[in-house]
Amino acid sequence: MNRSTRKEREPDLGILAVQLSARVQRQIFARAAAQGFADARPRHGAVLAYLDANGTRPGELARLAGRNKQTMGAIVDELERLGYVRREPDPADRRAKLIVPTERGLRFMEVTDDLVGEIERDLAATLGADTYRAFRAALHDGVASLPAGGADTADA
Repeated sequence: MNRSTRKEREPDLGILAVQLSARVQRQIFARAAAQGFADARPRHGAVLAYLDANGTRPGELARLAGRNKQTMGAIVDELERLGYVRREPDPADRRAKLIVPTERGLRFMEVTDDLVGEIERDLAATLGADTYRAFRAALHDGVASLPAGGADTADA
């Protein structure tokens, strides 16, 4: 049996993780586009998924997203051009900057948080509440058991 056929029939953990992530992102961004956010891309989630309403330092965003600072800077630049975020001085340390969502960014964050909630409820209904709860717990534990550091991926 060809490797590709075997991987298609019995996908390994890496393939399943990528497929889950890609399908969730497609759902989120397609549905967000229908609500007026057609310019948002999955790579923007590295910033917008972790951004606090009152702002977050770029280094903290990079840490949370598992990306390097240069990659995060490029994503922030793009989001700033699109009107989702702005850079402001951090009131706690004027030398530092905060990435702060604009009204558009806040609305996107609200919409996508709601969409993720819908996707999770749909999965819970499909799998059953107890199975979904166990799946999330096992997924969380599995992620926590693996090293967080490593090289960036292009648009993961």
